[in-house]
Amino acid sequence: MNLERVAVLGGGPGGLYAARLLKLARPDCEVVVHEQGVPDETFGFGVGLAARTQRRLAEADPASLDDILGCAWSHDMRMRVGGREAGMSVSSLVAVGRAELLSVLQRHAEDAGVKLEFGARRTAAELDADLVIAADGVGSASRAAGEFGAEVEVGTGWYLWAGTDVALPHALFAPERTEHGVFVTHAYPYAANRSTFLVETDEATWRAAGFDRTTAALNADESDSTALEYLSDVFASHLDGHRLIGNRTRWLQFRTVRCDRWHDGNVVLLGDAAHTAHYSVGSGTKLAMEDAIALVHALGEADDLESALTAYEGARRPAVTRIQDIAERSRRWWETFPERLELPVEQLLVAYMSRAGNVPLDRFAASSPEVVHTALRQWAGEECQHCGLADTERHNRHNVGPLAEWVLTRSLRPSTQGQDPEVIDEPAGPRGFDARVVPDDPAALDATVLDLGADARPSGSEEVVEKAVHQGASTTGCLWLTGADERGSVLTRLEVAERLRRRTPALVVVAGPEALREDFADALVADRTHLVALR
Repeated sequence: MNLERVAVLGGGPGGLYAARLLKLARPDCEVVVHEQGVPDETFGFGVGLAARTQRRLAEADPASLDDILGCAWSHDMRMRVGGREAGMSVSSLVAVGRAELLSVLQRHAEDAGVKLEFGARRTAAELDADLVIAADGVGSASRAAGEFGAEVEVGTGWYLWAGTDVALPHALFAPERTEHGVFVTHAYPYAANRSTFLVETDEATWRAAGFDRTTAALNADESDSTALEYLSDVFASHLDGHRLIGNRTRWLQFRTVRCDRWHDGNVVLLGDAAHTAHYSVGSGTKLAMEDAIALVHALGEADDLESALTAYEGARRPAVTRIQDIAERSRRWWETFPERLELPVEQLLVAYMSRAGNVPLDRFAASSPEVVHTALRQWAGEECQHCGLADTERHNRHNVGPLAEWVLTRSLRPSTQGQDPEVIDEPAGPRGFDARVVPDDPAALDATVLDLGADARPSGSEEVVEKAVHQGASTTGCLWLTGADERGSVLTRLEVAERLRRRTPALVVVAGPEALREDFADALVADRTHLVALR
């Protein structure tokens, strides 16, 4: 396939990386990046790159990755709640300042022969190019101008990206209660004197603190100085005398972008222009750079442009869809995070790791046995001897890990759920269960049955979850959640169960297939449901 001229709209990491890889693969092709901003005036703070992404970048272009890692910062992770802290090692995760990342990618793009044009807003229609790569972000004008079947779903919570001029000792998840409600930070260091400090909250808290008014009063290029001052005080115990700093910092609601098609004619979408995934599962930068690798590969394999762009989408869509499904569950978990603050911090960290169905309990225990051991003691009121076993060691009968099987066979003591055994002084209630698995017979518990059916989307949707919660909210006895057997539907039922478990006095049971025993064990330890019924 002959490509003489390629234009890239957007000089972010995805656009620059695609331009470099394409120029390396096709030295005779003219590749121009059009960026409406100017160099050295980028916004944002740190960008995270997980180990898997680093491996993919190393395979595609080791030279640029070496320079990226040369200015990156590694860290582990801590969760801190009410003066108690639990953590785990994630040394393979690194962060790099967005400005430093762009500088590296700009230099490598130019070294490959890419032409960079800054300071002018261009559109796909006005460019004379065989291919236009639209890497123009979540608010993509290229997507809006084309036929891509775009859907944008807006989250219910509010968040802002801030920074601070000190390297925090760890990545940190920490909630803080205020007179207006709960604010939560996701923070991590990315340089010797810099950390990203993201803060989020629910809409009621956001409004109670007056941030609806400060947000409405801001110009597009301003930072919300009122919010920065307020939050600097709220999180003072984590900032060690430093204050939060802004860079076009304002309150936003997360937008999940999905498109039926990623190309229209000679215009192809890349990164956030085509899809977004909530920041709690990784950065848009990762997805955009991995898109760039797949796009350039497809262009090199196909005989014509249409076939290449179709192959690119076919190669990337499954991975992106999976990440988006995980991200949607993670987003909804964080947007309801304050409801879990009665959990001990170790148990809360286990709930965090299993929030989207992506990290089984056995796997987490293999890397962080002390955290899981403590969480299980907090949950069950007794010591577990299985923490730390490799997740490859399976239980003979059910082909599940020994840790999950241990969880399923614990008794239920309703009066002590979520309490640390060291402080329990109340006897177990009169109603108990010898194990967490009960027969698939709602009549035996005189249960109210709520059938959620099947999910149209693997991650479910906020509408589905809230409708089910509303239906079950008046139950005071036993609530039995059932529905389709595929894993996505079961995970949605568990999400509904958790909200009902925390918002109603009902005994909550979730029914599902025997094959998903590990998912049910994870949900039990995270206090998403009281009991499960396996069929």
